[in-house]
Amino acid sequence: MDEETPYVTIVLPCYNEQDHVIDEVDRITRAMDSSGYTYELVAVDDCSSDETLDRLKQAAPLYPHLRIRAFHRNGGSGTVRRIGTQEARGEIVVWTDADMTYPNERIPELVQILEKDQTIDQVVGARTSEEGSHKLLRVPAKWVIRKVAEMLAGQKIPDLNSGLRAFRKSVARPYLRLLPPGFSCVTTITLSFLSNQHDIYYLPIDYAKRAGKSKFSFVSDAYRYILQVLRMIMYFNPLKVLMPPALWLVGIGFAKGVWDMIQHPFYFPANTVMIFLSGMLIGSVALLADLIVRSRGD
Repeated sequence: MDEETPYVTIVLPCYNEQDHVIDEVDRITRAMDSSGYTYELVAVDDCSSDETLDRLKQAAPLYPHLRIRAFHRNGGSGTVRRIGTQEARGEIVVWTDADMTYPNERIPELVQILEKDQTIDQVVGARTSEEGSHKLLRVPAKWVIRKVAEMLAGQKIPDLNSGLRAFRKSVARPYLRLLPPGFSCVTTITLSFLSNQHDIYYLPIDYAKRAGKSKFSFVSDAYRYILQVLRMIMYFNPLKVLMPPALWLVGIGFAKGVWDMIQHPFYFPANTVMIFLSGMLIGSVALLADLIVRSRGD
């Protein structure tokens, strides 16, 4: 393979990681150098307020495969990953974080799985433990969100929002425009692949306590995660979201109508009519949304 065209592009979002960003760059570089894969490491500084960008620039001469991209305003990890992927020169794109939580020395393993099995389009590092902030609240909340996603996607998802993953750029390209600016971008790329029958392989990984201060806000980010799950399923398969409540309302309205006829012949209370019509309206919207999805052509 031509050395000028890397096989792998590693996108590394960096935001206020001055104390350990070079350690992370060094860990990734050593792993990739020993792997034999041609690669580029794209470190994207998301308008850090500390010395992250300066330290990356100082270290750049020591790492010939390092390419630095600096944002002039904070765009969020989703924006970093989207732009980094769009500008990637590699056939395989890897997403990870610069906070020392993910075992980035295992990145070559993810790439190797994609290289050896062409039926797999994405490899996700599935965490075997939770070491993030707000652990008592975060674990049950993530479990509920993951179960909702599994129910709507119709598949088992061991880790919905892992930040360590590798995928084929050619497969991911149509879905990049769907990525939100925040943390839920990883959820989006997972559901985009699953909803379009692209195979995902889950590789169990350890997950370490993060270095530095977490940028995760439990209330706002958890809300955005569940909203993004529903949004993505609505985008690809609206019938799974809308048709169940529609059928339940129609069934309840019909059963209540029969009961009302027995109790009071030829009299339907207003609430019975409202329940039945609400189900019919939601069902009509579901069918219309499904028609739009099928005619979209993407």
